[in-house]
Amino acid sequence: MPAHTSPTALLVDTAPAAAVPLTAVTQAGLEAWRSEQEAATLRWVDAAGFKADAGAFVLLPDAEGGLGRVVAGLGDGSDPWALAGLPAAMPKGCYRLDPEPEPAVATWAAFAWEMGGYSFTRYKSGPAPTLATLVWPEGADRAHVERTVAGTTLVRDLINTPAADMGPEELAAAAGALADAHGATLDVIVGEDLERRDYPAVYAVGKGSSRPPRLIDLHWGDPSHPKVTLVGKGVCFDSGGYDLKPSGGMKLMKKDMGGAANVLGLARMIMMAGLPVRLRVLIPAVENMVSGHAMRPLDVLRTRKGLTVEVGNTDAEGRLVLCDALAEADAEQPALLIDCATLTGAARVAMGPEVVPFFTNDDALAADLERHGAAAADPLWRLPLWKGYRKQLDSKVADISNMSDSPFGGAITAALFLNEFVAPSTSWVHIDMYGWNPGNRPGRPMGGEAFALRALFAVIADRFG
Repeated sequence: MPAHTSPTALLVDTAPAAAVPLTAVTQAGLEAWRSEQEAATLRWVDAAGFKADAGAFVLLPDAEGGLGRVVAGLGDGSDPWALAGLPAAMPKGCYRLDPEPEPAVATWAAFAWEMGGYSFTRYKSGPAPTLATLVWPEGADRAHVERTVAGTTLVRDLINTPAADMGPEELAAAAGALADAHGATLDVIVGEDLERRDYPAVYAVGKGSSRPPRLIDLHWGDPSHPKVTLVGKGVCFDSGGYDLKPSGGMKLMKKDMGGAANVLGLARMIMMAGLPVRLRVLIPAVENMVSGHAMRPLDVLRTRKGLTVEVGNTDAEGRLVLCDALAEADAEQPALLIDCATLTGAARVAMGPEVVPFFTNDDALAADLERHGAAAADPLWRLPLWKGYRKQLDSKVADISNMSDSPFGGAITAALFLNEFVAPSTSWVHIDMYGWNPGNRPGRPMGGEAFALRALFAVIADRFG
């Protein structure tokens, strides 16, 4: 599978004496730090204009004129990514935090430092840039950092890979590599076998492509443990089908398998942590293309649950592939069912690219997600499964339409469509994620991105760990 060079490659075990000390200070703590410094040091800091803004730093010389210490700003202390820009910005070498921060801060510092070195270099010629390294902070939770880095980089790498090299077959291969690495089992249903094994909606969406659709089904863990099932939208490229997207809307559609990437990254974290769950990952992997075999507007499709769906718009294909996977997942009555999907532009209009909307029928789960999301700097916001909008999905010829004709509430009607395929008693959450950073921020470069990953892992670990 595409992979970041090495998890925690920028975190090292170099003896502290060989590393340059790095002092991280908040704006509120700057005066206290200054009160302990010599006049020459303060003149140097003032000349650099250092105010402890998040991401700012000043280099202090030692007695021989070499680099003696770095002072880095944390701003008001609320941004856990404050150090993420340093690996690329500071002189190359090895650094150590001095003084050592408390464990929670040390853990975030280690994670942010490592993610600050992330870049997708699969198609770049020449050597990778040399970045500054950091000695593992003593109080950092190494296992947490390592699995979060591993999960996040997997998500990013999969999304960043162009669709020509990340079709349904390659996505299945990435799931297979993950299964092999952790002793999981994998079943992949391909092409016309999807119809024979009763995944008709997945097949209908994917049959228009020359690359056959697949249902990827990964199992891991003790069958006697609570069942946690992850479903990810794996539309490896979305042309829109006969309701063809304009060029601007189609350009980023390599990221339309971002939900699949997200659940694979989450699965990687769960398996690395050895959580006591019976994990299942279901990914309908397809391309939505135009051809003589492609579905057409107003076709009526069968689904695994038995409901018929009128295709109001061929560009609303994600919910069609998800409905078969959700029906299969729900049939097992899992203790927790999570689906992740780059599903609607309406969610982006409502929330922008950084805040993740979610829908659930479980108030306790909603509270857990918001609480853990806040703690993990992984913001989520609940939107309602507003039953009054369900009538917008009514069809005159089928049980339901995949698309509302109304311009309003598109993220809600999409979630209501998925809700039809999940029992009311199932603890289920639908994550309508973007899967992409539209600009560069420290530790979060433009490109594929994991969303809700840390929050979802924390909820699962809290409930079942």
